[in-house]
Amino acid sequence: MEEIIQINNVKYKYNDGREALKGINFCISEGDAVGIIGANGAGKSTLLLNIMGALFPSEGEILVKGMTITKKNLPKIREAIGMVFQNSDDQLFMNTVYEDVAFGPRNYKVPEEEISKRVKEALETVGAAHLIDRPPYKLSGGEKGRVAIATVLAMKPEILIMDEPTSALDPKSRRKLINLLKELNYTKIITTHDLDMVLDLCNRTIVLKDGQVVADGDTKTILSDSKLMESCELELPLSLQSCPICSVK
Repeated sequence: MEEIIQINNVKYKYNDGREALKGINFCISEGDAVGIIGANGAGKSTLLLNIMGALFPSEGEILVKGMTITKKNLPKIREAIGMVFQNSDDQLFMNTVYEDVAFGPRNYKVPEEEISKRVKEALETVGAAHLIDRPPYKLSGGEKGRVAIATVLAMKPEILIMDEPTSALDPKSRRKLINLLKELNYTKIITTHDLDMVLDLCNRTIVLKDGQVVADGDTKTILSDSKLMESCELELPLSLQSCPICSVK
């Protein structure tokens, strides 16, 4: 498969001198579903912000579809990448769901007829067509999460990036979101502490520790490695842990 994202020796240092990324190297192929995990402070969010072009590497380079992330290339790169933020309220700020989902395409001067089509398709894809005229502030957490994804899908991206997508969801809404994401045929990058979701969704997992990649490979193999997980201040997914009563997984 074609490599859609290339991370080449990326380092990032904040203004206070803290080195958040210390030479990151990996590639992501088209169609991959990649989980990026690590303890708090491992560098996950900084890495996402660099991939999105919200930050720029202190050293090294990031390529998206063969284009180096620079200020000049950002408009084209952001057409290819859609990011769903951890807090859905950061993406929903208009008076109605329709207006929120239409906001991105409208900024790119998409014709109104095409916008209407995209909004309806995106909401149908996430199972939220019935919410089209609702004000976002009246939605539940799960509904907001689905609409936030629709705002990204309406932009027709090729890469879907999600930061802690299940953090504010109850168990039922979490399961609905996981099932939805399984059906979306995009290149997916997910940063999260929800390792059971990573096990469900991602064919590949990258583990960060202190701004460096310490493991990269098959998700089940990595998440089953108790020594690796412990050394990175992580725990095995609940579904891979033994029952405390009968010791059976």
